[in-house]
Amino acid sequence: MKLILAIVKDIDDAPVISQLVSQGYRVTRFASTGGFLRRGNVTLLIGVEPDRLQAAVNLLQESCCLPEEPGQHRATLFILDAPFFEQV
Repeated sequence: MKLILAIVKDIDDAPVISQLVSQGYRVTRFASTGGFLRRGNVTLLIGVEPDRLQAAVNLLQESCCLPEEPGQHRATLFILDAPFFEQV
C-alpha cells in the first residue's frame, strides 16, 4: 500500500476529490495553510495499491487547475510506503 499526501489549492479540492472518488479511490481531506502568501490549501490523504499509483498521480495532474503565476505548481505530492493499515 502507498499513501499519497497531496497538497492542492483549496479551489481545486472539489473537482479533485470528485474525480478520485469516481475512480474508486478513498480520500480524506483536511484544510491546511502554507506558502509565502498563506494561501488556502487542502491536504488529501489517498491510500493506493501500488499497481494503481501512477493512475492516481495522473488523475491528480489532470484534475488540478493550471497555475496562475509562474513558479507555482498544480499540487505537491508526497508518496509514502504504508506497509500496514487497519480499519477499526
